[in-house]
Amino acid sequence: MQSRYPVVDLKATGKRIKQLREQHNMSVRDLQIQLGFESPQAIYKWQWGESLPSIDNLIILAHIFNCTINDIIVTTIY
Repeated sequence: MQSRYPVVDLKATGKRIKQLREQHNMSVRDLQIQLGFESPQAIYKWQWGESLPSIDNLIILAHIFNCTINDIIVTTIY
């Protein structure tokens, strides 16, 4: 029997980031400023499920959203 491992679901994680941002009444621009980004493109890519935040940015997001990194990342078993 092959072992099954959790993998990050990019699309679901992106939806979760957007959901948390909206729950905290933050615009993409607000989050961009909090993270010190010059443009919002990275945030949009996260929300669209095209990429993931770096570990450093996940730590910052968890702090901003007052949650754990595990509350942000959505996994599925593969």
